[in-house]
Amino acid sequence: MVVGILPVLAVALVLAAGAVALSPPRDLLPPPSPRAVSPYDPEQRENAVSIMSAGSDLGLSVRDQAIAVMTAMGESSLRNIDYGDAQTSGVTNPDGTPTTSIGLFQQQDAWGSRDERLDPATASLLFYRAMVDRVPDRDSLAPTLVAHRAQINRDPDHYARYWPAAVALVEELSGRASGLAR
Repeated sequence: MVVGILPVLAVALVLAAGAVALSPPRDLLPPPSPRAVSPYDPEQRENAVSIMSAGSDLGLSVRDQAIAVMTAMGESSLRNIDYGDAQTSGVTNPDGTPTTSIGLFQQQDAWGSRDERLDPATASLLFYRAMVDRVPDRDSLAPTLVAHRAQINRDPDHYARYWPAAVALVEELSGRASGLAR
C-alpha cells in the first residue's frame, strides 16, 4: 500500500513544481483593482474629477484642489443641483432676499450665469478664481477657512468635517498620496 502511494506523491510533486515554475512573478501580475475608499457614486466622483482637473489646469496645488472638493462636498454633496437653500429650507441672504444658489458650489447669481454655475468645469474655475483673489494667504490657513473666505458663508467651520473625505477622495482619484493631513 505504501509503495502504491509513492508514485502518486511523486507525480503530484512534479505537477506542483511545474505549476510554480509556470506562474508569472508577482510583480508582473496586474495590480488588484483599487477598492473605493469613499462612499461617492460615479456622478459625484466625476464631479470631483472635474473640480480637480480645473485646478490642475490652472496650476493650483493638490491642497487647493482638495479644498475645492471639500467645498463642493459641503455645499452640494458633490451633486450638480439646479436648486439651492432657498428652495429646500427657506434660507435667505443676510439682507433677507432669497438665495439663488445652484450647482456644485451653490454659487449665487453674482458668480456667473446659470449655465456657467451649472457647468462643473466652469463652476470650478469660478470657485478657484474667487479663492485665489480672496484668499492670497490660503497656504497658511486651515482649509475650512479658505473655503469660508472664498464662498463667503456664515459658518467658518462648516467645511471642516468634509476635509478628511476630500483628501481621501482626491488621493483615490489621483492614485497618489497627497501628503495632506486628514
